[in-house]
Amino acid sequence: MRYPLSEHDYGAHPAVLPPDDPTRHDGDAVPLPVRLDLYRKMQEMRLFEKRAYDLFMRQLVKGTSHLSLGMEAIAAGFGAALRADDLTFATYRGHAHTLARGVPMTPVLAELLGRSNGLMGGKGGSMHLTSVEHGVLGSYAIIGAHLTIANGAAWSAQYRGSGQVTVCFFGDGTTNIGAFHEALNYAAVFQLPVVFVCENNLYMEYTPIADITAVPRPAADRSSAYGLDPVAIDGNDADEVYLTATTAVQRARAGGGPSLIEAVTYRHGGHSRADPGKYRPADEVEAWKRYDPITVYRGRLQRLGIDQASMDRIDKEVAAEVDRATEEAIAGDLPSPATALTELWADGGSSWHN
Repeated sequence: MRYPLSEHDYGAHPAVLPPDDPTRHDGDAVPLPVRLDLYRKMQEMRLFEKRAYDLFMRQLVKGTSHLSLGMEAIAAGFGAALRADDLTFATYRGHAHTLARGVPMTPVLAELLGRSNGLMGGKGGSMHLTSVEHGVLGSYAIIGAHLTIANGAAWSAQYRGSGQVTVCFFGDGTTNIGAFHEALNYAAVFQLPVVFVCENNLYMEYTPIADITAVPRPAADRSSAYGLDPVAIDGNDADEVYLTATTAVQRARAGGGPSLIEAVTYRHGGHSRADPGKYRPADEVEAWKRYDPITVYRGRLQRLGIDQASMDRIDKEVAAEVDRATEEAIAGDLPSPATALTELWADGGSSWHN
C-alpha cells in the first residue's frame, strides 16, 4: 500500500494533499462499470444527506443527525468491494454506509423521520440504522463499542467457514478508546476475517485529533503493535479506497487475517446538526471543500472519456430518487405506541427473561 500523505505532512493543511494527477488511477486499475457505480453511489449519499439536512431544518427529522458530507468516497469504495453477504458495522455517522450496502433510500429516510415505514419502524432513528438483510449489522452511538462486536461477527464467520468478511468503520477519536486496542489485539491473535477502517476526518467531536494523540497517524502508526501493516490512504479518492478495500477484503477472505486502514478525509459540516463547526479555520474548511471527493471523481471520469451528459443523467436520476424517497417517507404513518413494547427479546415480547 502506498501512503498518499507523507508522515511529516499528515494531518496538516489540505494543501499537502496530492493533486488529482491526470495519471493517478487512470487506465484499467478500476473497471469502468465499477467507476460509474462509485460515482452514482457518492451522488446518492450526497443528495440523500443534503435532503436529510433540509428536513432537519424543517423539524421533521426526530433527534439529531450526524452527516458525512465530504466523506462519501470511503463508504462508496468499500461498498463496491464487498460481497452481498459480507457484514458491516458503522458509527452513528452511518447513513452513507447503510446506503452503500444497497438499502433503499425510502426506509432510511423514513427512519430519520420516525415513521412506521422506516427501516426499523421508526424506533431506531438516525444513529441506530440496521438492516440484517443487507449485511448492515448496526450503527452504534457508543464510541468504540462496535469494534469488539465486529470481532464476534468475524469469529462466527471463521467458525462457520462461510467466507464472509466483516468491515468495521469508526472515527479517529475511537483510536484513543480502550476497545480499539482490545479489538485489534484480539483480531490479530485469532486471525479474524475483519477489516477495521478509521475514517480520520482530523477532528473528534470538537477537538483536533492531533492535539491529544501521541503519534501523527492515530490508526496507522499503532498498527505495528498488533503485527499489522501500517496503511494510510487518501479517503477522498474513491479509486484509492476501492483498490485498498478490495485487497484487504480478499486477504481476509483467504484467511490472511485482519487489516487496519486509515482513510484521511474531512467532513464539510460540524460534528452534528447542533454543531456549526466554528472551531475549524475557515480557510481549512474551504480548502478541503475544493478537494471534494465527488468533484475530483467527476473530473477523473471526464478524462477517461465519460461524457458530461452521462454524468448529468446520473445526477438527475439520483435527484429524482431522493425526491421519491422524500415523498414516500413523509407519507408514512407515525408508529403506534403499542410498538414500543415489541421486538425487545428474541421471542418478540417485552417480559423480563432470566
